[in-house]
Amino acid sequence: MLSCSLIISLVVAAESQKGPIAVENWFSKLPNAKEKVTKLHFYFHDIVSGKKPTAVPVARANSTFASPTYFGLLSVIDNPLTTGPGPKSEIVGRAQGITGYSSFKEFSLLMTLNLVFTSGEYNGSTLSVVGYNPFTQRIFEDAIVGGSWLILIYSVSNKYLLYVMQLSEK
Repeated sequence: MLSCSLIISLVVAAESQKGPIAVENWFSKLPNAKEKVTKLHFYFHDIVSGKKPTAVPVARANSTFASPTYFGLLSVIDNPLTTGPGPKSEIVGRAQGITGYSSFKEFSLLMTLNLVFTSGEYNGSTLSVVGYNPFTQRIFEDAIVGGSWLILIYSVSNKYLLYVMQLSEK
């Protein structure tokens, strides 16, 4: 069973390198695929300075600030999730967890967070996200590794989900 799951995971990982549409096409060709699509659209506000930062550094290596990529810096976050791109948009949840700068060569984070929904259809539900976040890239994907309430039913029945973040252009 473990090897079968690993093979499927590797196939999904390989297809995900081609983009979200390739993953959807791959999934649609599975013989027992019963797709239920739930599309969540929200904005993730990472506020690192000012009077009320939502991402706060809590630890660093001695060499962190000598590194061009802040390697070794760890932060705890409690970022608002909103319906619109503006900071005054309606809050639908929070992204809560830990991030760490994890590369010597590029700006990227190792993220482990819970997306906690506090209003709307998914009020009380969570998604647990773990992964590599090359935050300077416009589009990247992370793994949804669990969830609760309404979302858990979806994530358990469709084991291989991708969490896609798309950064807006400025």
